[in-house]
Amino acid sequence: MHRSKLSRSILLALGLVSAGGAIAADAGTAGTSSRGSHTPPTQLDAMLVTGTRASNRTQFETLAPVDVFTKQDIQSVDSTDLKDVLAQLVPSFVVQRLPMADGQVFVRPATLRGLSPDQTLVLVNGRRFHRSALLGNRGAQAADLAQIPTSAIKRIEVLRDGASAQYGSDAIAGVINIILEDSPGTEITAGYSQYAQGDGASRDFSARTGWALGDYGSLALFAESSNSDATSRTRQRPDAIAFQAAHPELQVPNPVQRWGQPELESRRVGFNLKANASDTLELYAFGLYSHSDGVSDFNWRNPDTTTGAYRTTSIFPGWNLRSLYPVGFSPQYGNTQNDLQLVAGLRGEITPKLRWDLSASYGRNAIDYSLDNSINASLGPDSPTSFDLGRLTQTEKNANADFNYEWDVAALSKPINVAFGAEFRQETYQVRAGDPASYAVGRGAAAGLEANSNGAPGFSASQAGQWSQRSKAAYVDMEVPLGERWSIGAAGRYEDFSSFGSTVDGKLSARFAITPDVALRGTLSTGFRAPTPAQLNTTSTTQGLDTRTLQIFTSGRLSPSDPLAQLLGAKPLTPEESRTASLGLTWRTDMGLSGSVDVYRITLSDRFSQSASFAIPAGTPNPLGYTSVNYFTNDFDTTTTGVDVVGNYLRDLGAGRMTLTLAYNYNQTRVDNGSTSVATNETQRVLFEDRLPEHKGSFTGSWDVGAWSLMARVRYYGKWTDSTGNATGDIYQQFGAMTFLDLAVGYRINEHHSLRVGADNVFDRYPDEATFQASRGLIYSRNAPYDTDGANVYAQYRLTF
Repeated sequence: MHRSKLSRSILLALGLVSAGGAIAADAGTAGTSSRGSHTPPTQLDAMLVTGTRASNRTQFETLAPVDVFTKQDIQSVDSTDLKDVLAQLVPSFVVQRLPMADGQVFVRPATLRGLSPDQTLVLVNGRRFHRSALLGNRGAQAADLAQIPTSAIKRIEVLRDGASAQYGSDAIAGVINIILEDSPGTEITAGYSQYAQGDGASRDFSARTGWALGDYGSLALFAESSNSDATSRTRQRPDAIAFQAAHPELQVPNPVQRWGQPELESRRVGFNLKANASDTLELYAFGLYSHSDGVSDFNWRNPDTTTGAYRTTSIFPGWNLRSLYPVGFSPQYGNTQNDLQLVAGLRGEITPKLRWDLSASYGRNAIDYSLDNSINASLGPDSPTSFDLGRLTQTEKNANADFNYEWDVAALSKPINVAFGAEFRQETYQVRAGDPASYAVGRGAAAGLEANSNGAPGFSASQAGQWSQRSKAAYVDMEVPLGERWSIGAAGRYEDFSSFGSTVDGKLSARFAITPDVALRGTLSTGFRAPTPAQLNTTSTTQGLDTRTLQIFTSGRLSPSDPLAQLLGAKPLTPEESRTASLGLTWRTDMGLSGSVDVYRITLSDRFSQSASFAIPAGTPNPLGYTSVNYFTNDFDTTTTGVDVVGNYLRDLGAGRMTLTLAYNYNQTRVDNGSTSVATNETQRVLFEDRLPEHKGSFTGSWDVGAWSLMARVRYYGKWTDSTGNATGDIYQQFGAMTFLDLAVGYRINEHHSLRVGADNVFDRYPDEATFQASRGLIYSRNAPYDTDGANVYAQYRLTF
């Protein structure tokens, strides 16, 4: 077989995968200018395959909406964190900073269409990317996009539609498919950024090199390093001011605790390999590894009011915590992550119309937690001040067998594309106990001295363990061209889980071309998200500060199978289930104007959450000193409605080329009914419905002329609501809409060297102050859906050869 025919067959074979999705090799670039004589494609002409297994689809021809972001789009955002990049590029994608929020400071929750972070499936080169080991807000366990190096990405495809029937669990809100770079050449980038207030400096370095292995494939290697200093948007706490006044002989730090981004160092490396074993057989493999270390502040402990730690007792005669921490203490929370993803596979063809793809993957995320500048007061003078809190580990193994057949039917001008296959997946979750001192209940507890490491109790021996879940799946996916105007699609998937049984999901899609350049499209689908081994089996303990009493409270989250949880009403978890309907209009013109409008409705039942908090029943042993406990549960039902608007305009302007891009999302979620926390608890319901803005959009303009490139981006966030998060008596505050302006200028010195300088939030805008959090020294809400650190100025040098 000739090489060109092999390349075509490999491109087609890439459209086979099920849980991995379909990936097109060497797909066309979207939204970029060309210095040649031909007319560049509009954005909707970009070749893609996420959401379809047909090999010849373009973005304009898909049956569901797909956004394609090129390498140039990714590089237009000054961040090495992929979550920040997507937050600026995808209108319905929101990510929060969450300072001083335990593990979520480092594994930040990111949502698509306002749904849970783990209701969006993440793929890399079309293969399922593993979850983080962290269980975040309401127990969500999602993939951590920050572990993927942005410098290694060729493009990103975002399917904005339910796709569980095609890809399996988690694809309720949509699918984010990260395509790794595979082209030859070398690119080295060095960057520096800093906030206008003088903190948060970030030093970034990345290198990528690729080789064409003759006629036999390609190899790309990448490495990335980032070192970010902490930020602080903090005022001195009122009680710290009062403490200083009462103790003028002491020097109290100002501020006593820091609200802002953590100190963070990250290192990431990877490879992407394709090798032709014969004219009809290709080997492919890729791997990603990352390591990061971070430190964040916790709430300050006031010696005059933190009686649980500063109490004196005859059990420890002569010992007083004031001798160790005379001005109080703010524990330092440490996070060390190691993340690995490895994928290998073979693909080829049985006949030119029947192709196959076999692959296996291994993913692992391990998080080690530590706590410094703390105490286990119940141990008195025997307590250390630094603690190993333990480790969380998520491991996933996947095996896929996928086939694709082009079925010629005499009555049809084009063949029917039939894809089918099977998948096996195993998830394992492990909790390793921390230092015994981090969870010990010492003899001082009998006198009221608090047990456990103060700030974040370690994982105890009783919490430690390892749990697994296996699933088997089979699917079929068809796309039928009914003439020049109509095309329809249907997909079905059966999946069986060892923990709770089986589920069947389906999807119907249709597209009608009103004219060659205007089309209607729509989908109907069902979906699901399976509970994970971590959600089914683990327990945790957290501490917080009540903004009214300024007292530390300790909350326990129990496994649904825990006897105490069952006593309080816990039942076995079942999958979340969804029904999605969407209808859209898409268009393109010869004048460079293209776009789409898509409306959608997503109904979700048995949504996963934490139950309401319960007091410990009288007489029940409470060695960990819980103020309250809750458990994971299938809690409530919701309906999400929204609209996505995307527009793109390309035209020559003077001696250069101008690109204008509009992206807007309206998204509203309402709680329909339920039995526990979100449906019946006013605080939970308000936060669930209103904590994220319903309106989010951006307008980006760029102009490339000669060696210069100019970019301006306006970002808009609608109003949203936050609360104190008190154990009881929550206080609400509504925050108004915010608009930010980002500017950047690039200059190409020659074919190898280029410079870029710019600023995000040029006018140094801040949201309303969080008055309800003033007692903690917090100025701006930590739950804001945007960066609250002000203007960020950056410079970047790039070398290519």
